Amino acid sequence: MIDLRPFQSLGGANHGWLDAKHHFSFAEYHDPNRMEWGALRVWNDDTIAPGTGFPPHPHANMEIITYVRKGAITHRDHLGNLGRTEAGDVQVMSAGTGITHSEYNLEQEPTQIFQIWIRPDGRGHGPSWGTKPFPKGERAGKFIVLASGFAEDTDALPIHSNARLLGATLKAGETAEYALGADRLGYLVPATGSVEIDGVTIHARDGAAISMLDNLHVTALEDAEIVLVDVA
Repeated sequence: MIDLRPFQSLGGANHGWLDAKHHFSFAEYHDPNRMEWGALRVWNDDTIAPGTGFPPHPHANMEIITYVRKGAITHRDHLGNLGRTEAGDVQVMSAGTGITHSEYNLEQEPTQIFQIWIRPDGRGHGPSWGTKPFPKGERAGKFIVLASGFAEDTDALPIHSNARLLGATLKAGETAEYALGADRLGYLVPATGSVEIDGVTIHARDGAAISMLDNLHVTALEDAEIVLVDVA
């Protein structure tokens, strides 16, 4: 029910300006056992050097979520959107029928992000972009929804997919619960700290692919910042 993927086992490449680790097959890293997890296609752990970033390039038919762990990322796209997303906050880009964008670290320090790609529920959506702050104090001791394809999650950034991105911050010894549902899939990564689920210890930046588990009980072994994707 929990497939642990230690950080040391992840694929990736260091390009100098970009040190990337891949939880799933991506770019030149290919592992037939790590292609996707339901609708979750990409989870990259990227460290971007100051004054560098991804120059303009196109995407289509993908929900691309950026969770900023340290520093900030500055987004620009052909639709005229321009914005800066700081550590702890989230941006969502629905590529839809096509979008060209750039993502740069304009800060004086390295920026660290989780870049998460989720397949949309269909083609033909109009492209869009949005960013939103999510104060860590509001998710202390519990999961809150950061991005969602469900109409009831009115405080979350919208995506075009039967999925949710959630975050929680836990003090050592605290437990957060989430009703995943045995028919759904979860993928959990601690941005910092370590946690335990059903006797399995998950350290910072490890991945845990979760299935056939109706309710998640996540206990922090040390202070931890947790990111979870819930997909079909």
